[in-house]
Amino acid sequence: MKKTIIGIMGPGENATSTDLENAYKLGQLIAETGWILLTGGRNVGVMDAANKGAKSANGLTIGILPGNDTRGISEAVDIAIVTDMGNARNNINILSSDVIIACGTGAGTASEIALALKAHKQVILLNHSFESQLFFKNLGKINIFVVNNAVEAINQAREILANPR
Repeated sequence: MKKTIIGIMGPGENATSTDLENAYKLGQLIAETGWILLTGGRNVGVMDAANKGAKSANGLTIGILPGNDTRGISEAVDIAIVTDMGNARNNINILSSDVIIACGTGAGTASEIALALKAHKQVILLNHSFESQLFFKNLGKINIFVVNNAVEAINQAREILANPR
């Protein structure tokens, strides 16, 4: 039986302390739910925090790496996928995830959200930027869900998985 993969996308170096706290909690809750976590796999920002959160709850983590080796990988990644694709790996992140949670925002995260919407995937936004929320709600209409915290994000993910479009 196929395992559920939840992709957490978010900023690396420019992640805020709130982004990092949310990402850690998301990773923890994903693992506790029995889902697999997928991130960009690097040892910075949301990627690293989410992986560490998942590992704190004995979860399984996948990292889709941009380079041609595992330099810069989060120590909490179990399965490394080396792509040598740079930012083009964002499409792999999206297409390999059953549900996408955007934790925080940045240029890379925005590209992942746009790719998800283009692929007709549903995206959960966990950020506190009203401008970002408005932009993506206008762009994604019924495929964007705005939440206020990690618990709401996991509950929304359950809803999406239970009622696929």
